[in-house]
Amino acid sequence: MRIGVLTGGGDAPGLNAAIRAAARRAFQRNLQVSGVMNGWAGCLGRGEIENLTPASVRGILPLGGTILGTSRTNPLKEKDGIQQVISVLSREGVDGLVAIGGDDTLSVAAALSESGYPVVGVPKTIDNDLSATDFCIGFDTAVGVVVEALDRLHTTASAHHRVMVVEVMGRDTGWVAMVGGLAGGADLIIIPEFPVALDEVVGHLHRRRGDRKDFSIIVVAEGVRMPDLEPALVGEAEQKTDAFGHVRLAKQGVGEALSNRIEAATGFETRVTVLGHLQRGGSPSPVDRIWATRLGVAATDLLADGKSGLIPVRRDGQVEVVPIGDVVKETRQVPRELYDLAQVFG
Repeated sequence: MRIGVLTGGGDAPGLNAAIRAAARRAFQRNLQVSGVMNGWAGCLGRGEIENLTPASVRGILPLGGTILGTSRTNPLKEKDGIQQVISVLSREGVDGLVAIGGDDTLSVAAALSESGYPVVGVPKTIDNDLSATDFCIGFDTAVGVVVEALDRLHTTASAHHRVMVVEVMGRDTGWVAMVGGLAGGADLIIIPEFPVALDEVVGHLHRRRGDRKDFSIIVVAEGVRMPDLEPALVGEAEQKTDAFGHVRLAKQGVGEALSNRIEAATGFETRVTVLGHLQRGGSPSPVDRIWATRLGVAATDLLADGKSGLIPVRRDGQVEVVPIGDVVKETRQVPRELYDLAQVFG
């Protein structure tokens, strides 16, 4: 039996740990392994699939990025895209596929499974917004980057009595902003799930100054919609979208727009820091390494045991298996309880 391994969508720390785990388990079970290059793009047209050996995955555990490359190519947008994918994989002798990715990558995997091709998933996204799992590869490392940045920004904010606006990743959910902001001691966290008006932000900052707190740290998720900022944001109509219809939110500049509005409304010196792709890069945390390893091994075992259309996930500290469709059927949002907890520390 030969299994294929694919990484799709945005890169995340821990992808190589998952590739290594899936491959090493396959070799242990006397299976052959192929690497699909550059996400679903490697399964279209002439295809781009390479044989992996034990040497191919040696020494990659601590590496960020993905040795297989990635892309946001969407076969569902191509004519007979799923059949193309099946044709390329079958031609290369790949009997089943491990698809490592987030909601976009896994939605294609679900469609592939529905067409009868053996595929299992592994949950990956720094946004941590997949349902049915407590863990997504890359989230823990991304939060660590946010926390380190906030620790550093506290000292300069305090020295200059500034308002610091820190823009972090988060398209539809605020998991990175919320958890990173809580752990990093942010004074205000603004996320898509719980809209906040600009006058509420301004009022919050004035109250802090009235309490003799002469600096503030605000964390804002890049996907936040605040009507008072709209004239200052880059319009979506001016931006290109990827194959899954997503706008490049970093280009909208919510952090910069919020910073400018705050300074104009309060007179407080305000600066913005956009963490951007720093959150995706670098070596994965121990948590991301361990869970990527556990889920990667579990994914290979599922295929080797003749099981398909499934994805191993973390629930209550244990590995459980659910249908791929369960993790993409809805977006996992930050709960009110966690948001209310952050209000204690404003």
